[in-house]
Amino acid sequence: MNPIQTHMPTTARNTATLDTVAYAVGQSAIGKILAARSAIGVCAILIGSDAEALEQDLADRFPGKVLVEDEAALRGDLAAIARFIETPGAGLGLPLDMRNGTPFQQRVWEVLRAIPCGATITYTALARRLGRPNGARAVATACAANAIALGIPCHRVVRADGTLSGYRWGIERKRALLDKEAAI
Repeated sequence: MNPIQTHMPTTARNTATLDTVAYAVGQSAIGKILAARSAIGVCAILIGSDAEALEQDLADRFPGKVLVEDEAALRGDLAAIARFIETPGAGLGLPLDMRNGTPFQQRVWEVLRAIPCGATITYTALARRLGRPNGARAVATACAANAIALGIPCHRVVRADGTLSGYRWGIERKRALLDKEAAI
């Protein structure tokens, strides 16, 4: 069953802007990327190996939204994401819609966005910055809930000993992203 809806009833068109998420799938140096945009900004950047799995992940993250594949509208976003993966020092430069999270998750994501390219932070240090010195596990959970890979750079969070830990998009992708950033 395809989770993506491409047609909407006439009565729903008036609220389509608020209830619609446009998306497109492209290719990057680290695999397939799915970019999705609401009326506010980019609400998802998903990374994987299979376009259908990425589409299903998007549908799971945005239940009740009308998902519309629109490659033409997202061509620029996909190009910006692929460019960022290759040259992270240039920045991503896309407006983000981070409303799809709890207030705590949104606070974690805001702090993550302030971490400079090429730098890392530990889960514990991030929890301390948020005023929750014992909240490393909650921070890790917020990172795992992040739907905007790269825009919210969860890949910059490491274990207390500096080693890489789990990354929703795969540990090898995390390593590749950090290696690219370290080369700046």
